[in-house]
Amino acid sequence: MTLRALVDLESLDGIVVCSSVPQLVREYEAFADRWAGADLLVLGPGVPTGVPIRYDDPREVGPDRIANAVAARERHGMPCVVVDFGTSTNFDVVSAAGEFAGGVLAPGIEISMDALFARAARLPKVPFAAPERVISQTTVAALQSGLVYGFAGQVDAIVDRIREELGALDAPVVATGGLAELIAPHSRTISAVDQELTLQGLRLVWARNRP
Repeated sequence: MTLRALVDLESLDGIVVCSSVPQLVREYEAFADRWAGADLLVLGPGVPTGVPIRYDDPREVGPDRIANAVAARERHGMPCVVVDFGTSTNFDVVSAAGEFAGGVLAPGIEISMDALFARAARLPKVPFAAPERVISQTTVAALQSGLVYGFAGQVDAIVDRIREELGALDAPVVATGGLAELIAPHSRTISAVDQELTLQGLRLVWARNRP
């Protein structure tokens, strides 16, 4: 009923899904068959994407990371780096040859802060917002400063090393994910925020796999 309020199910040509949670994939398979009556494409091993995966075991790569690489290559050029601020902070690298060259996985912002609040009972939960100054005179502002400038610094340090290994010191860096717009203004390496990146990647994969 919720989806019917948001989408005209009868107008759907198909559904394309990427998820690292098998139970969700099964739910979408049932939904596509039972309610939408539409073809379903699940991005995963064996699905042609047009992007070679340079990973020891390509099955280990999360499908969202593949979708990001597909869209980044199309929308932002090659080589490039994607920083996806999700449950984990994913750095996905597209080489000059248009390949998924690998990347970096780091703890995500929200789970890192949740762990801090859980372990330090006297620290209050704070809104995810940038403080006015780095040096703070309140606990709330100090936590916000550590969150924003700490993660921006992490991004810059990792991107510097990625660019050096790529041999592309000016490779564009595209941020996506829920907190991208919070961190991006305070990072010297992020050149664009593209909140539709993963969805656009799924769209491109769907188009590639149509008859």
